[in-house]
Amino acid sequence: MTATTHPATTTPSLRRRALGVAVTVLTCVVLWIVGAVAGVDYTVENPGQPAFVVNLVPVVIFSLGSALVGWAGLALLERFAGRRAGVIWITLAVLIALVSLVPVFATEATTGAKVMLGAMHLAVAAVLIAFLPKRSR
Repeated sequence: MTATTHPATTTPSLRRRALGVAVTVLTCVVLWIVGAVAGVDYTVENPGQPAFVVNLVPVVIFSLGSALVGWAGLALLERFAGRRAGVIWITLAVLIALVSLVPVFATEATTGAKVMLGAMHLAVAAVLIAFLPKRSR
């Protein structure tokens, strides 16, 4: 009897990445719900604009959109940057997550809203970094 070995696949699982997108959205929804149950007032005000209540619809739209853009960016990097794509993408994801916190803390909102919205921003990056890049074997 002969044993056959199958080469390790070099392409990341589409299923794993889709799961990462779903977990990203779910994590943000759960964080929003935890804040709402805790009594967080998600009303934000920006200079020159009317007050806006961040409800679940924008949370889902923006977390889903961010996850899909992150996935697309990683796919492009994998195509054009080769083996360094994962490192480049993770570095960019961390930088973008940190920069995305600036408007959260620059807007007029309660401390609870700022903390929960900031946590959602960081959760998007953390979940995507955990799920999207290729895994070494």
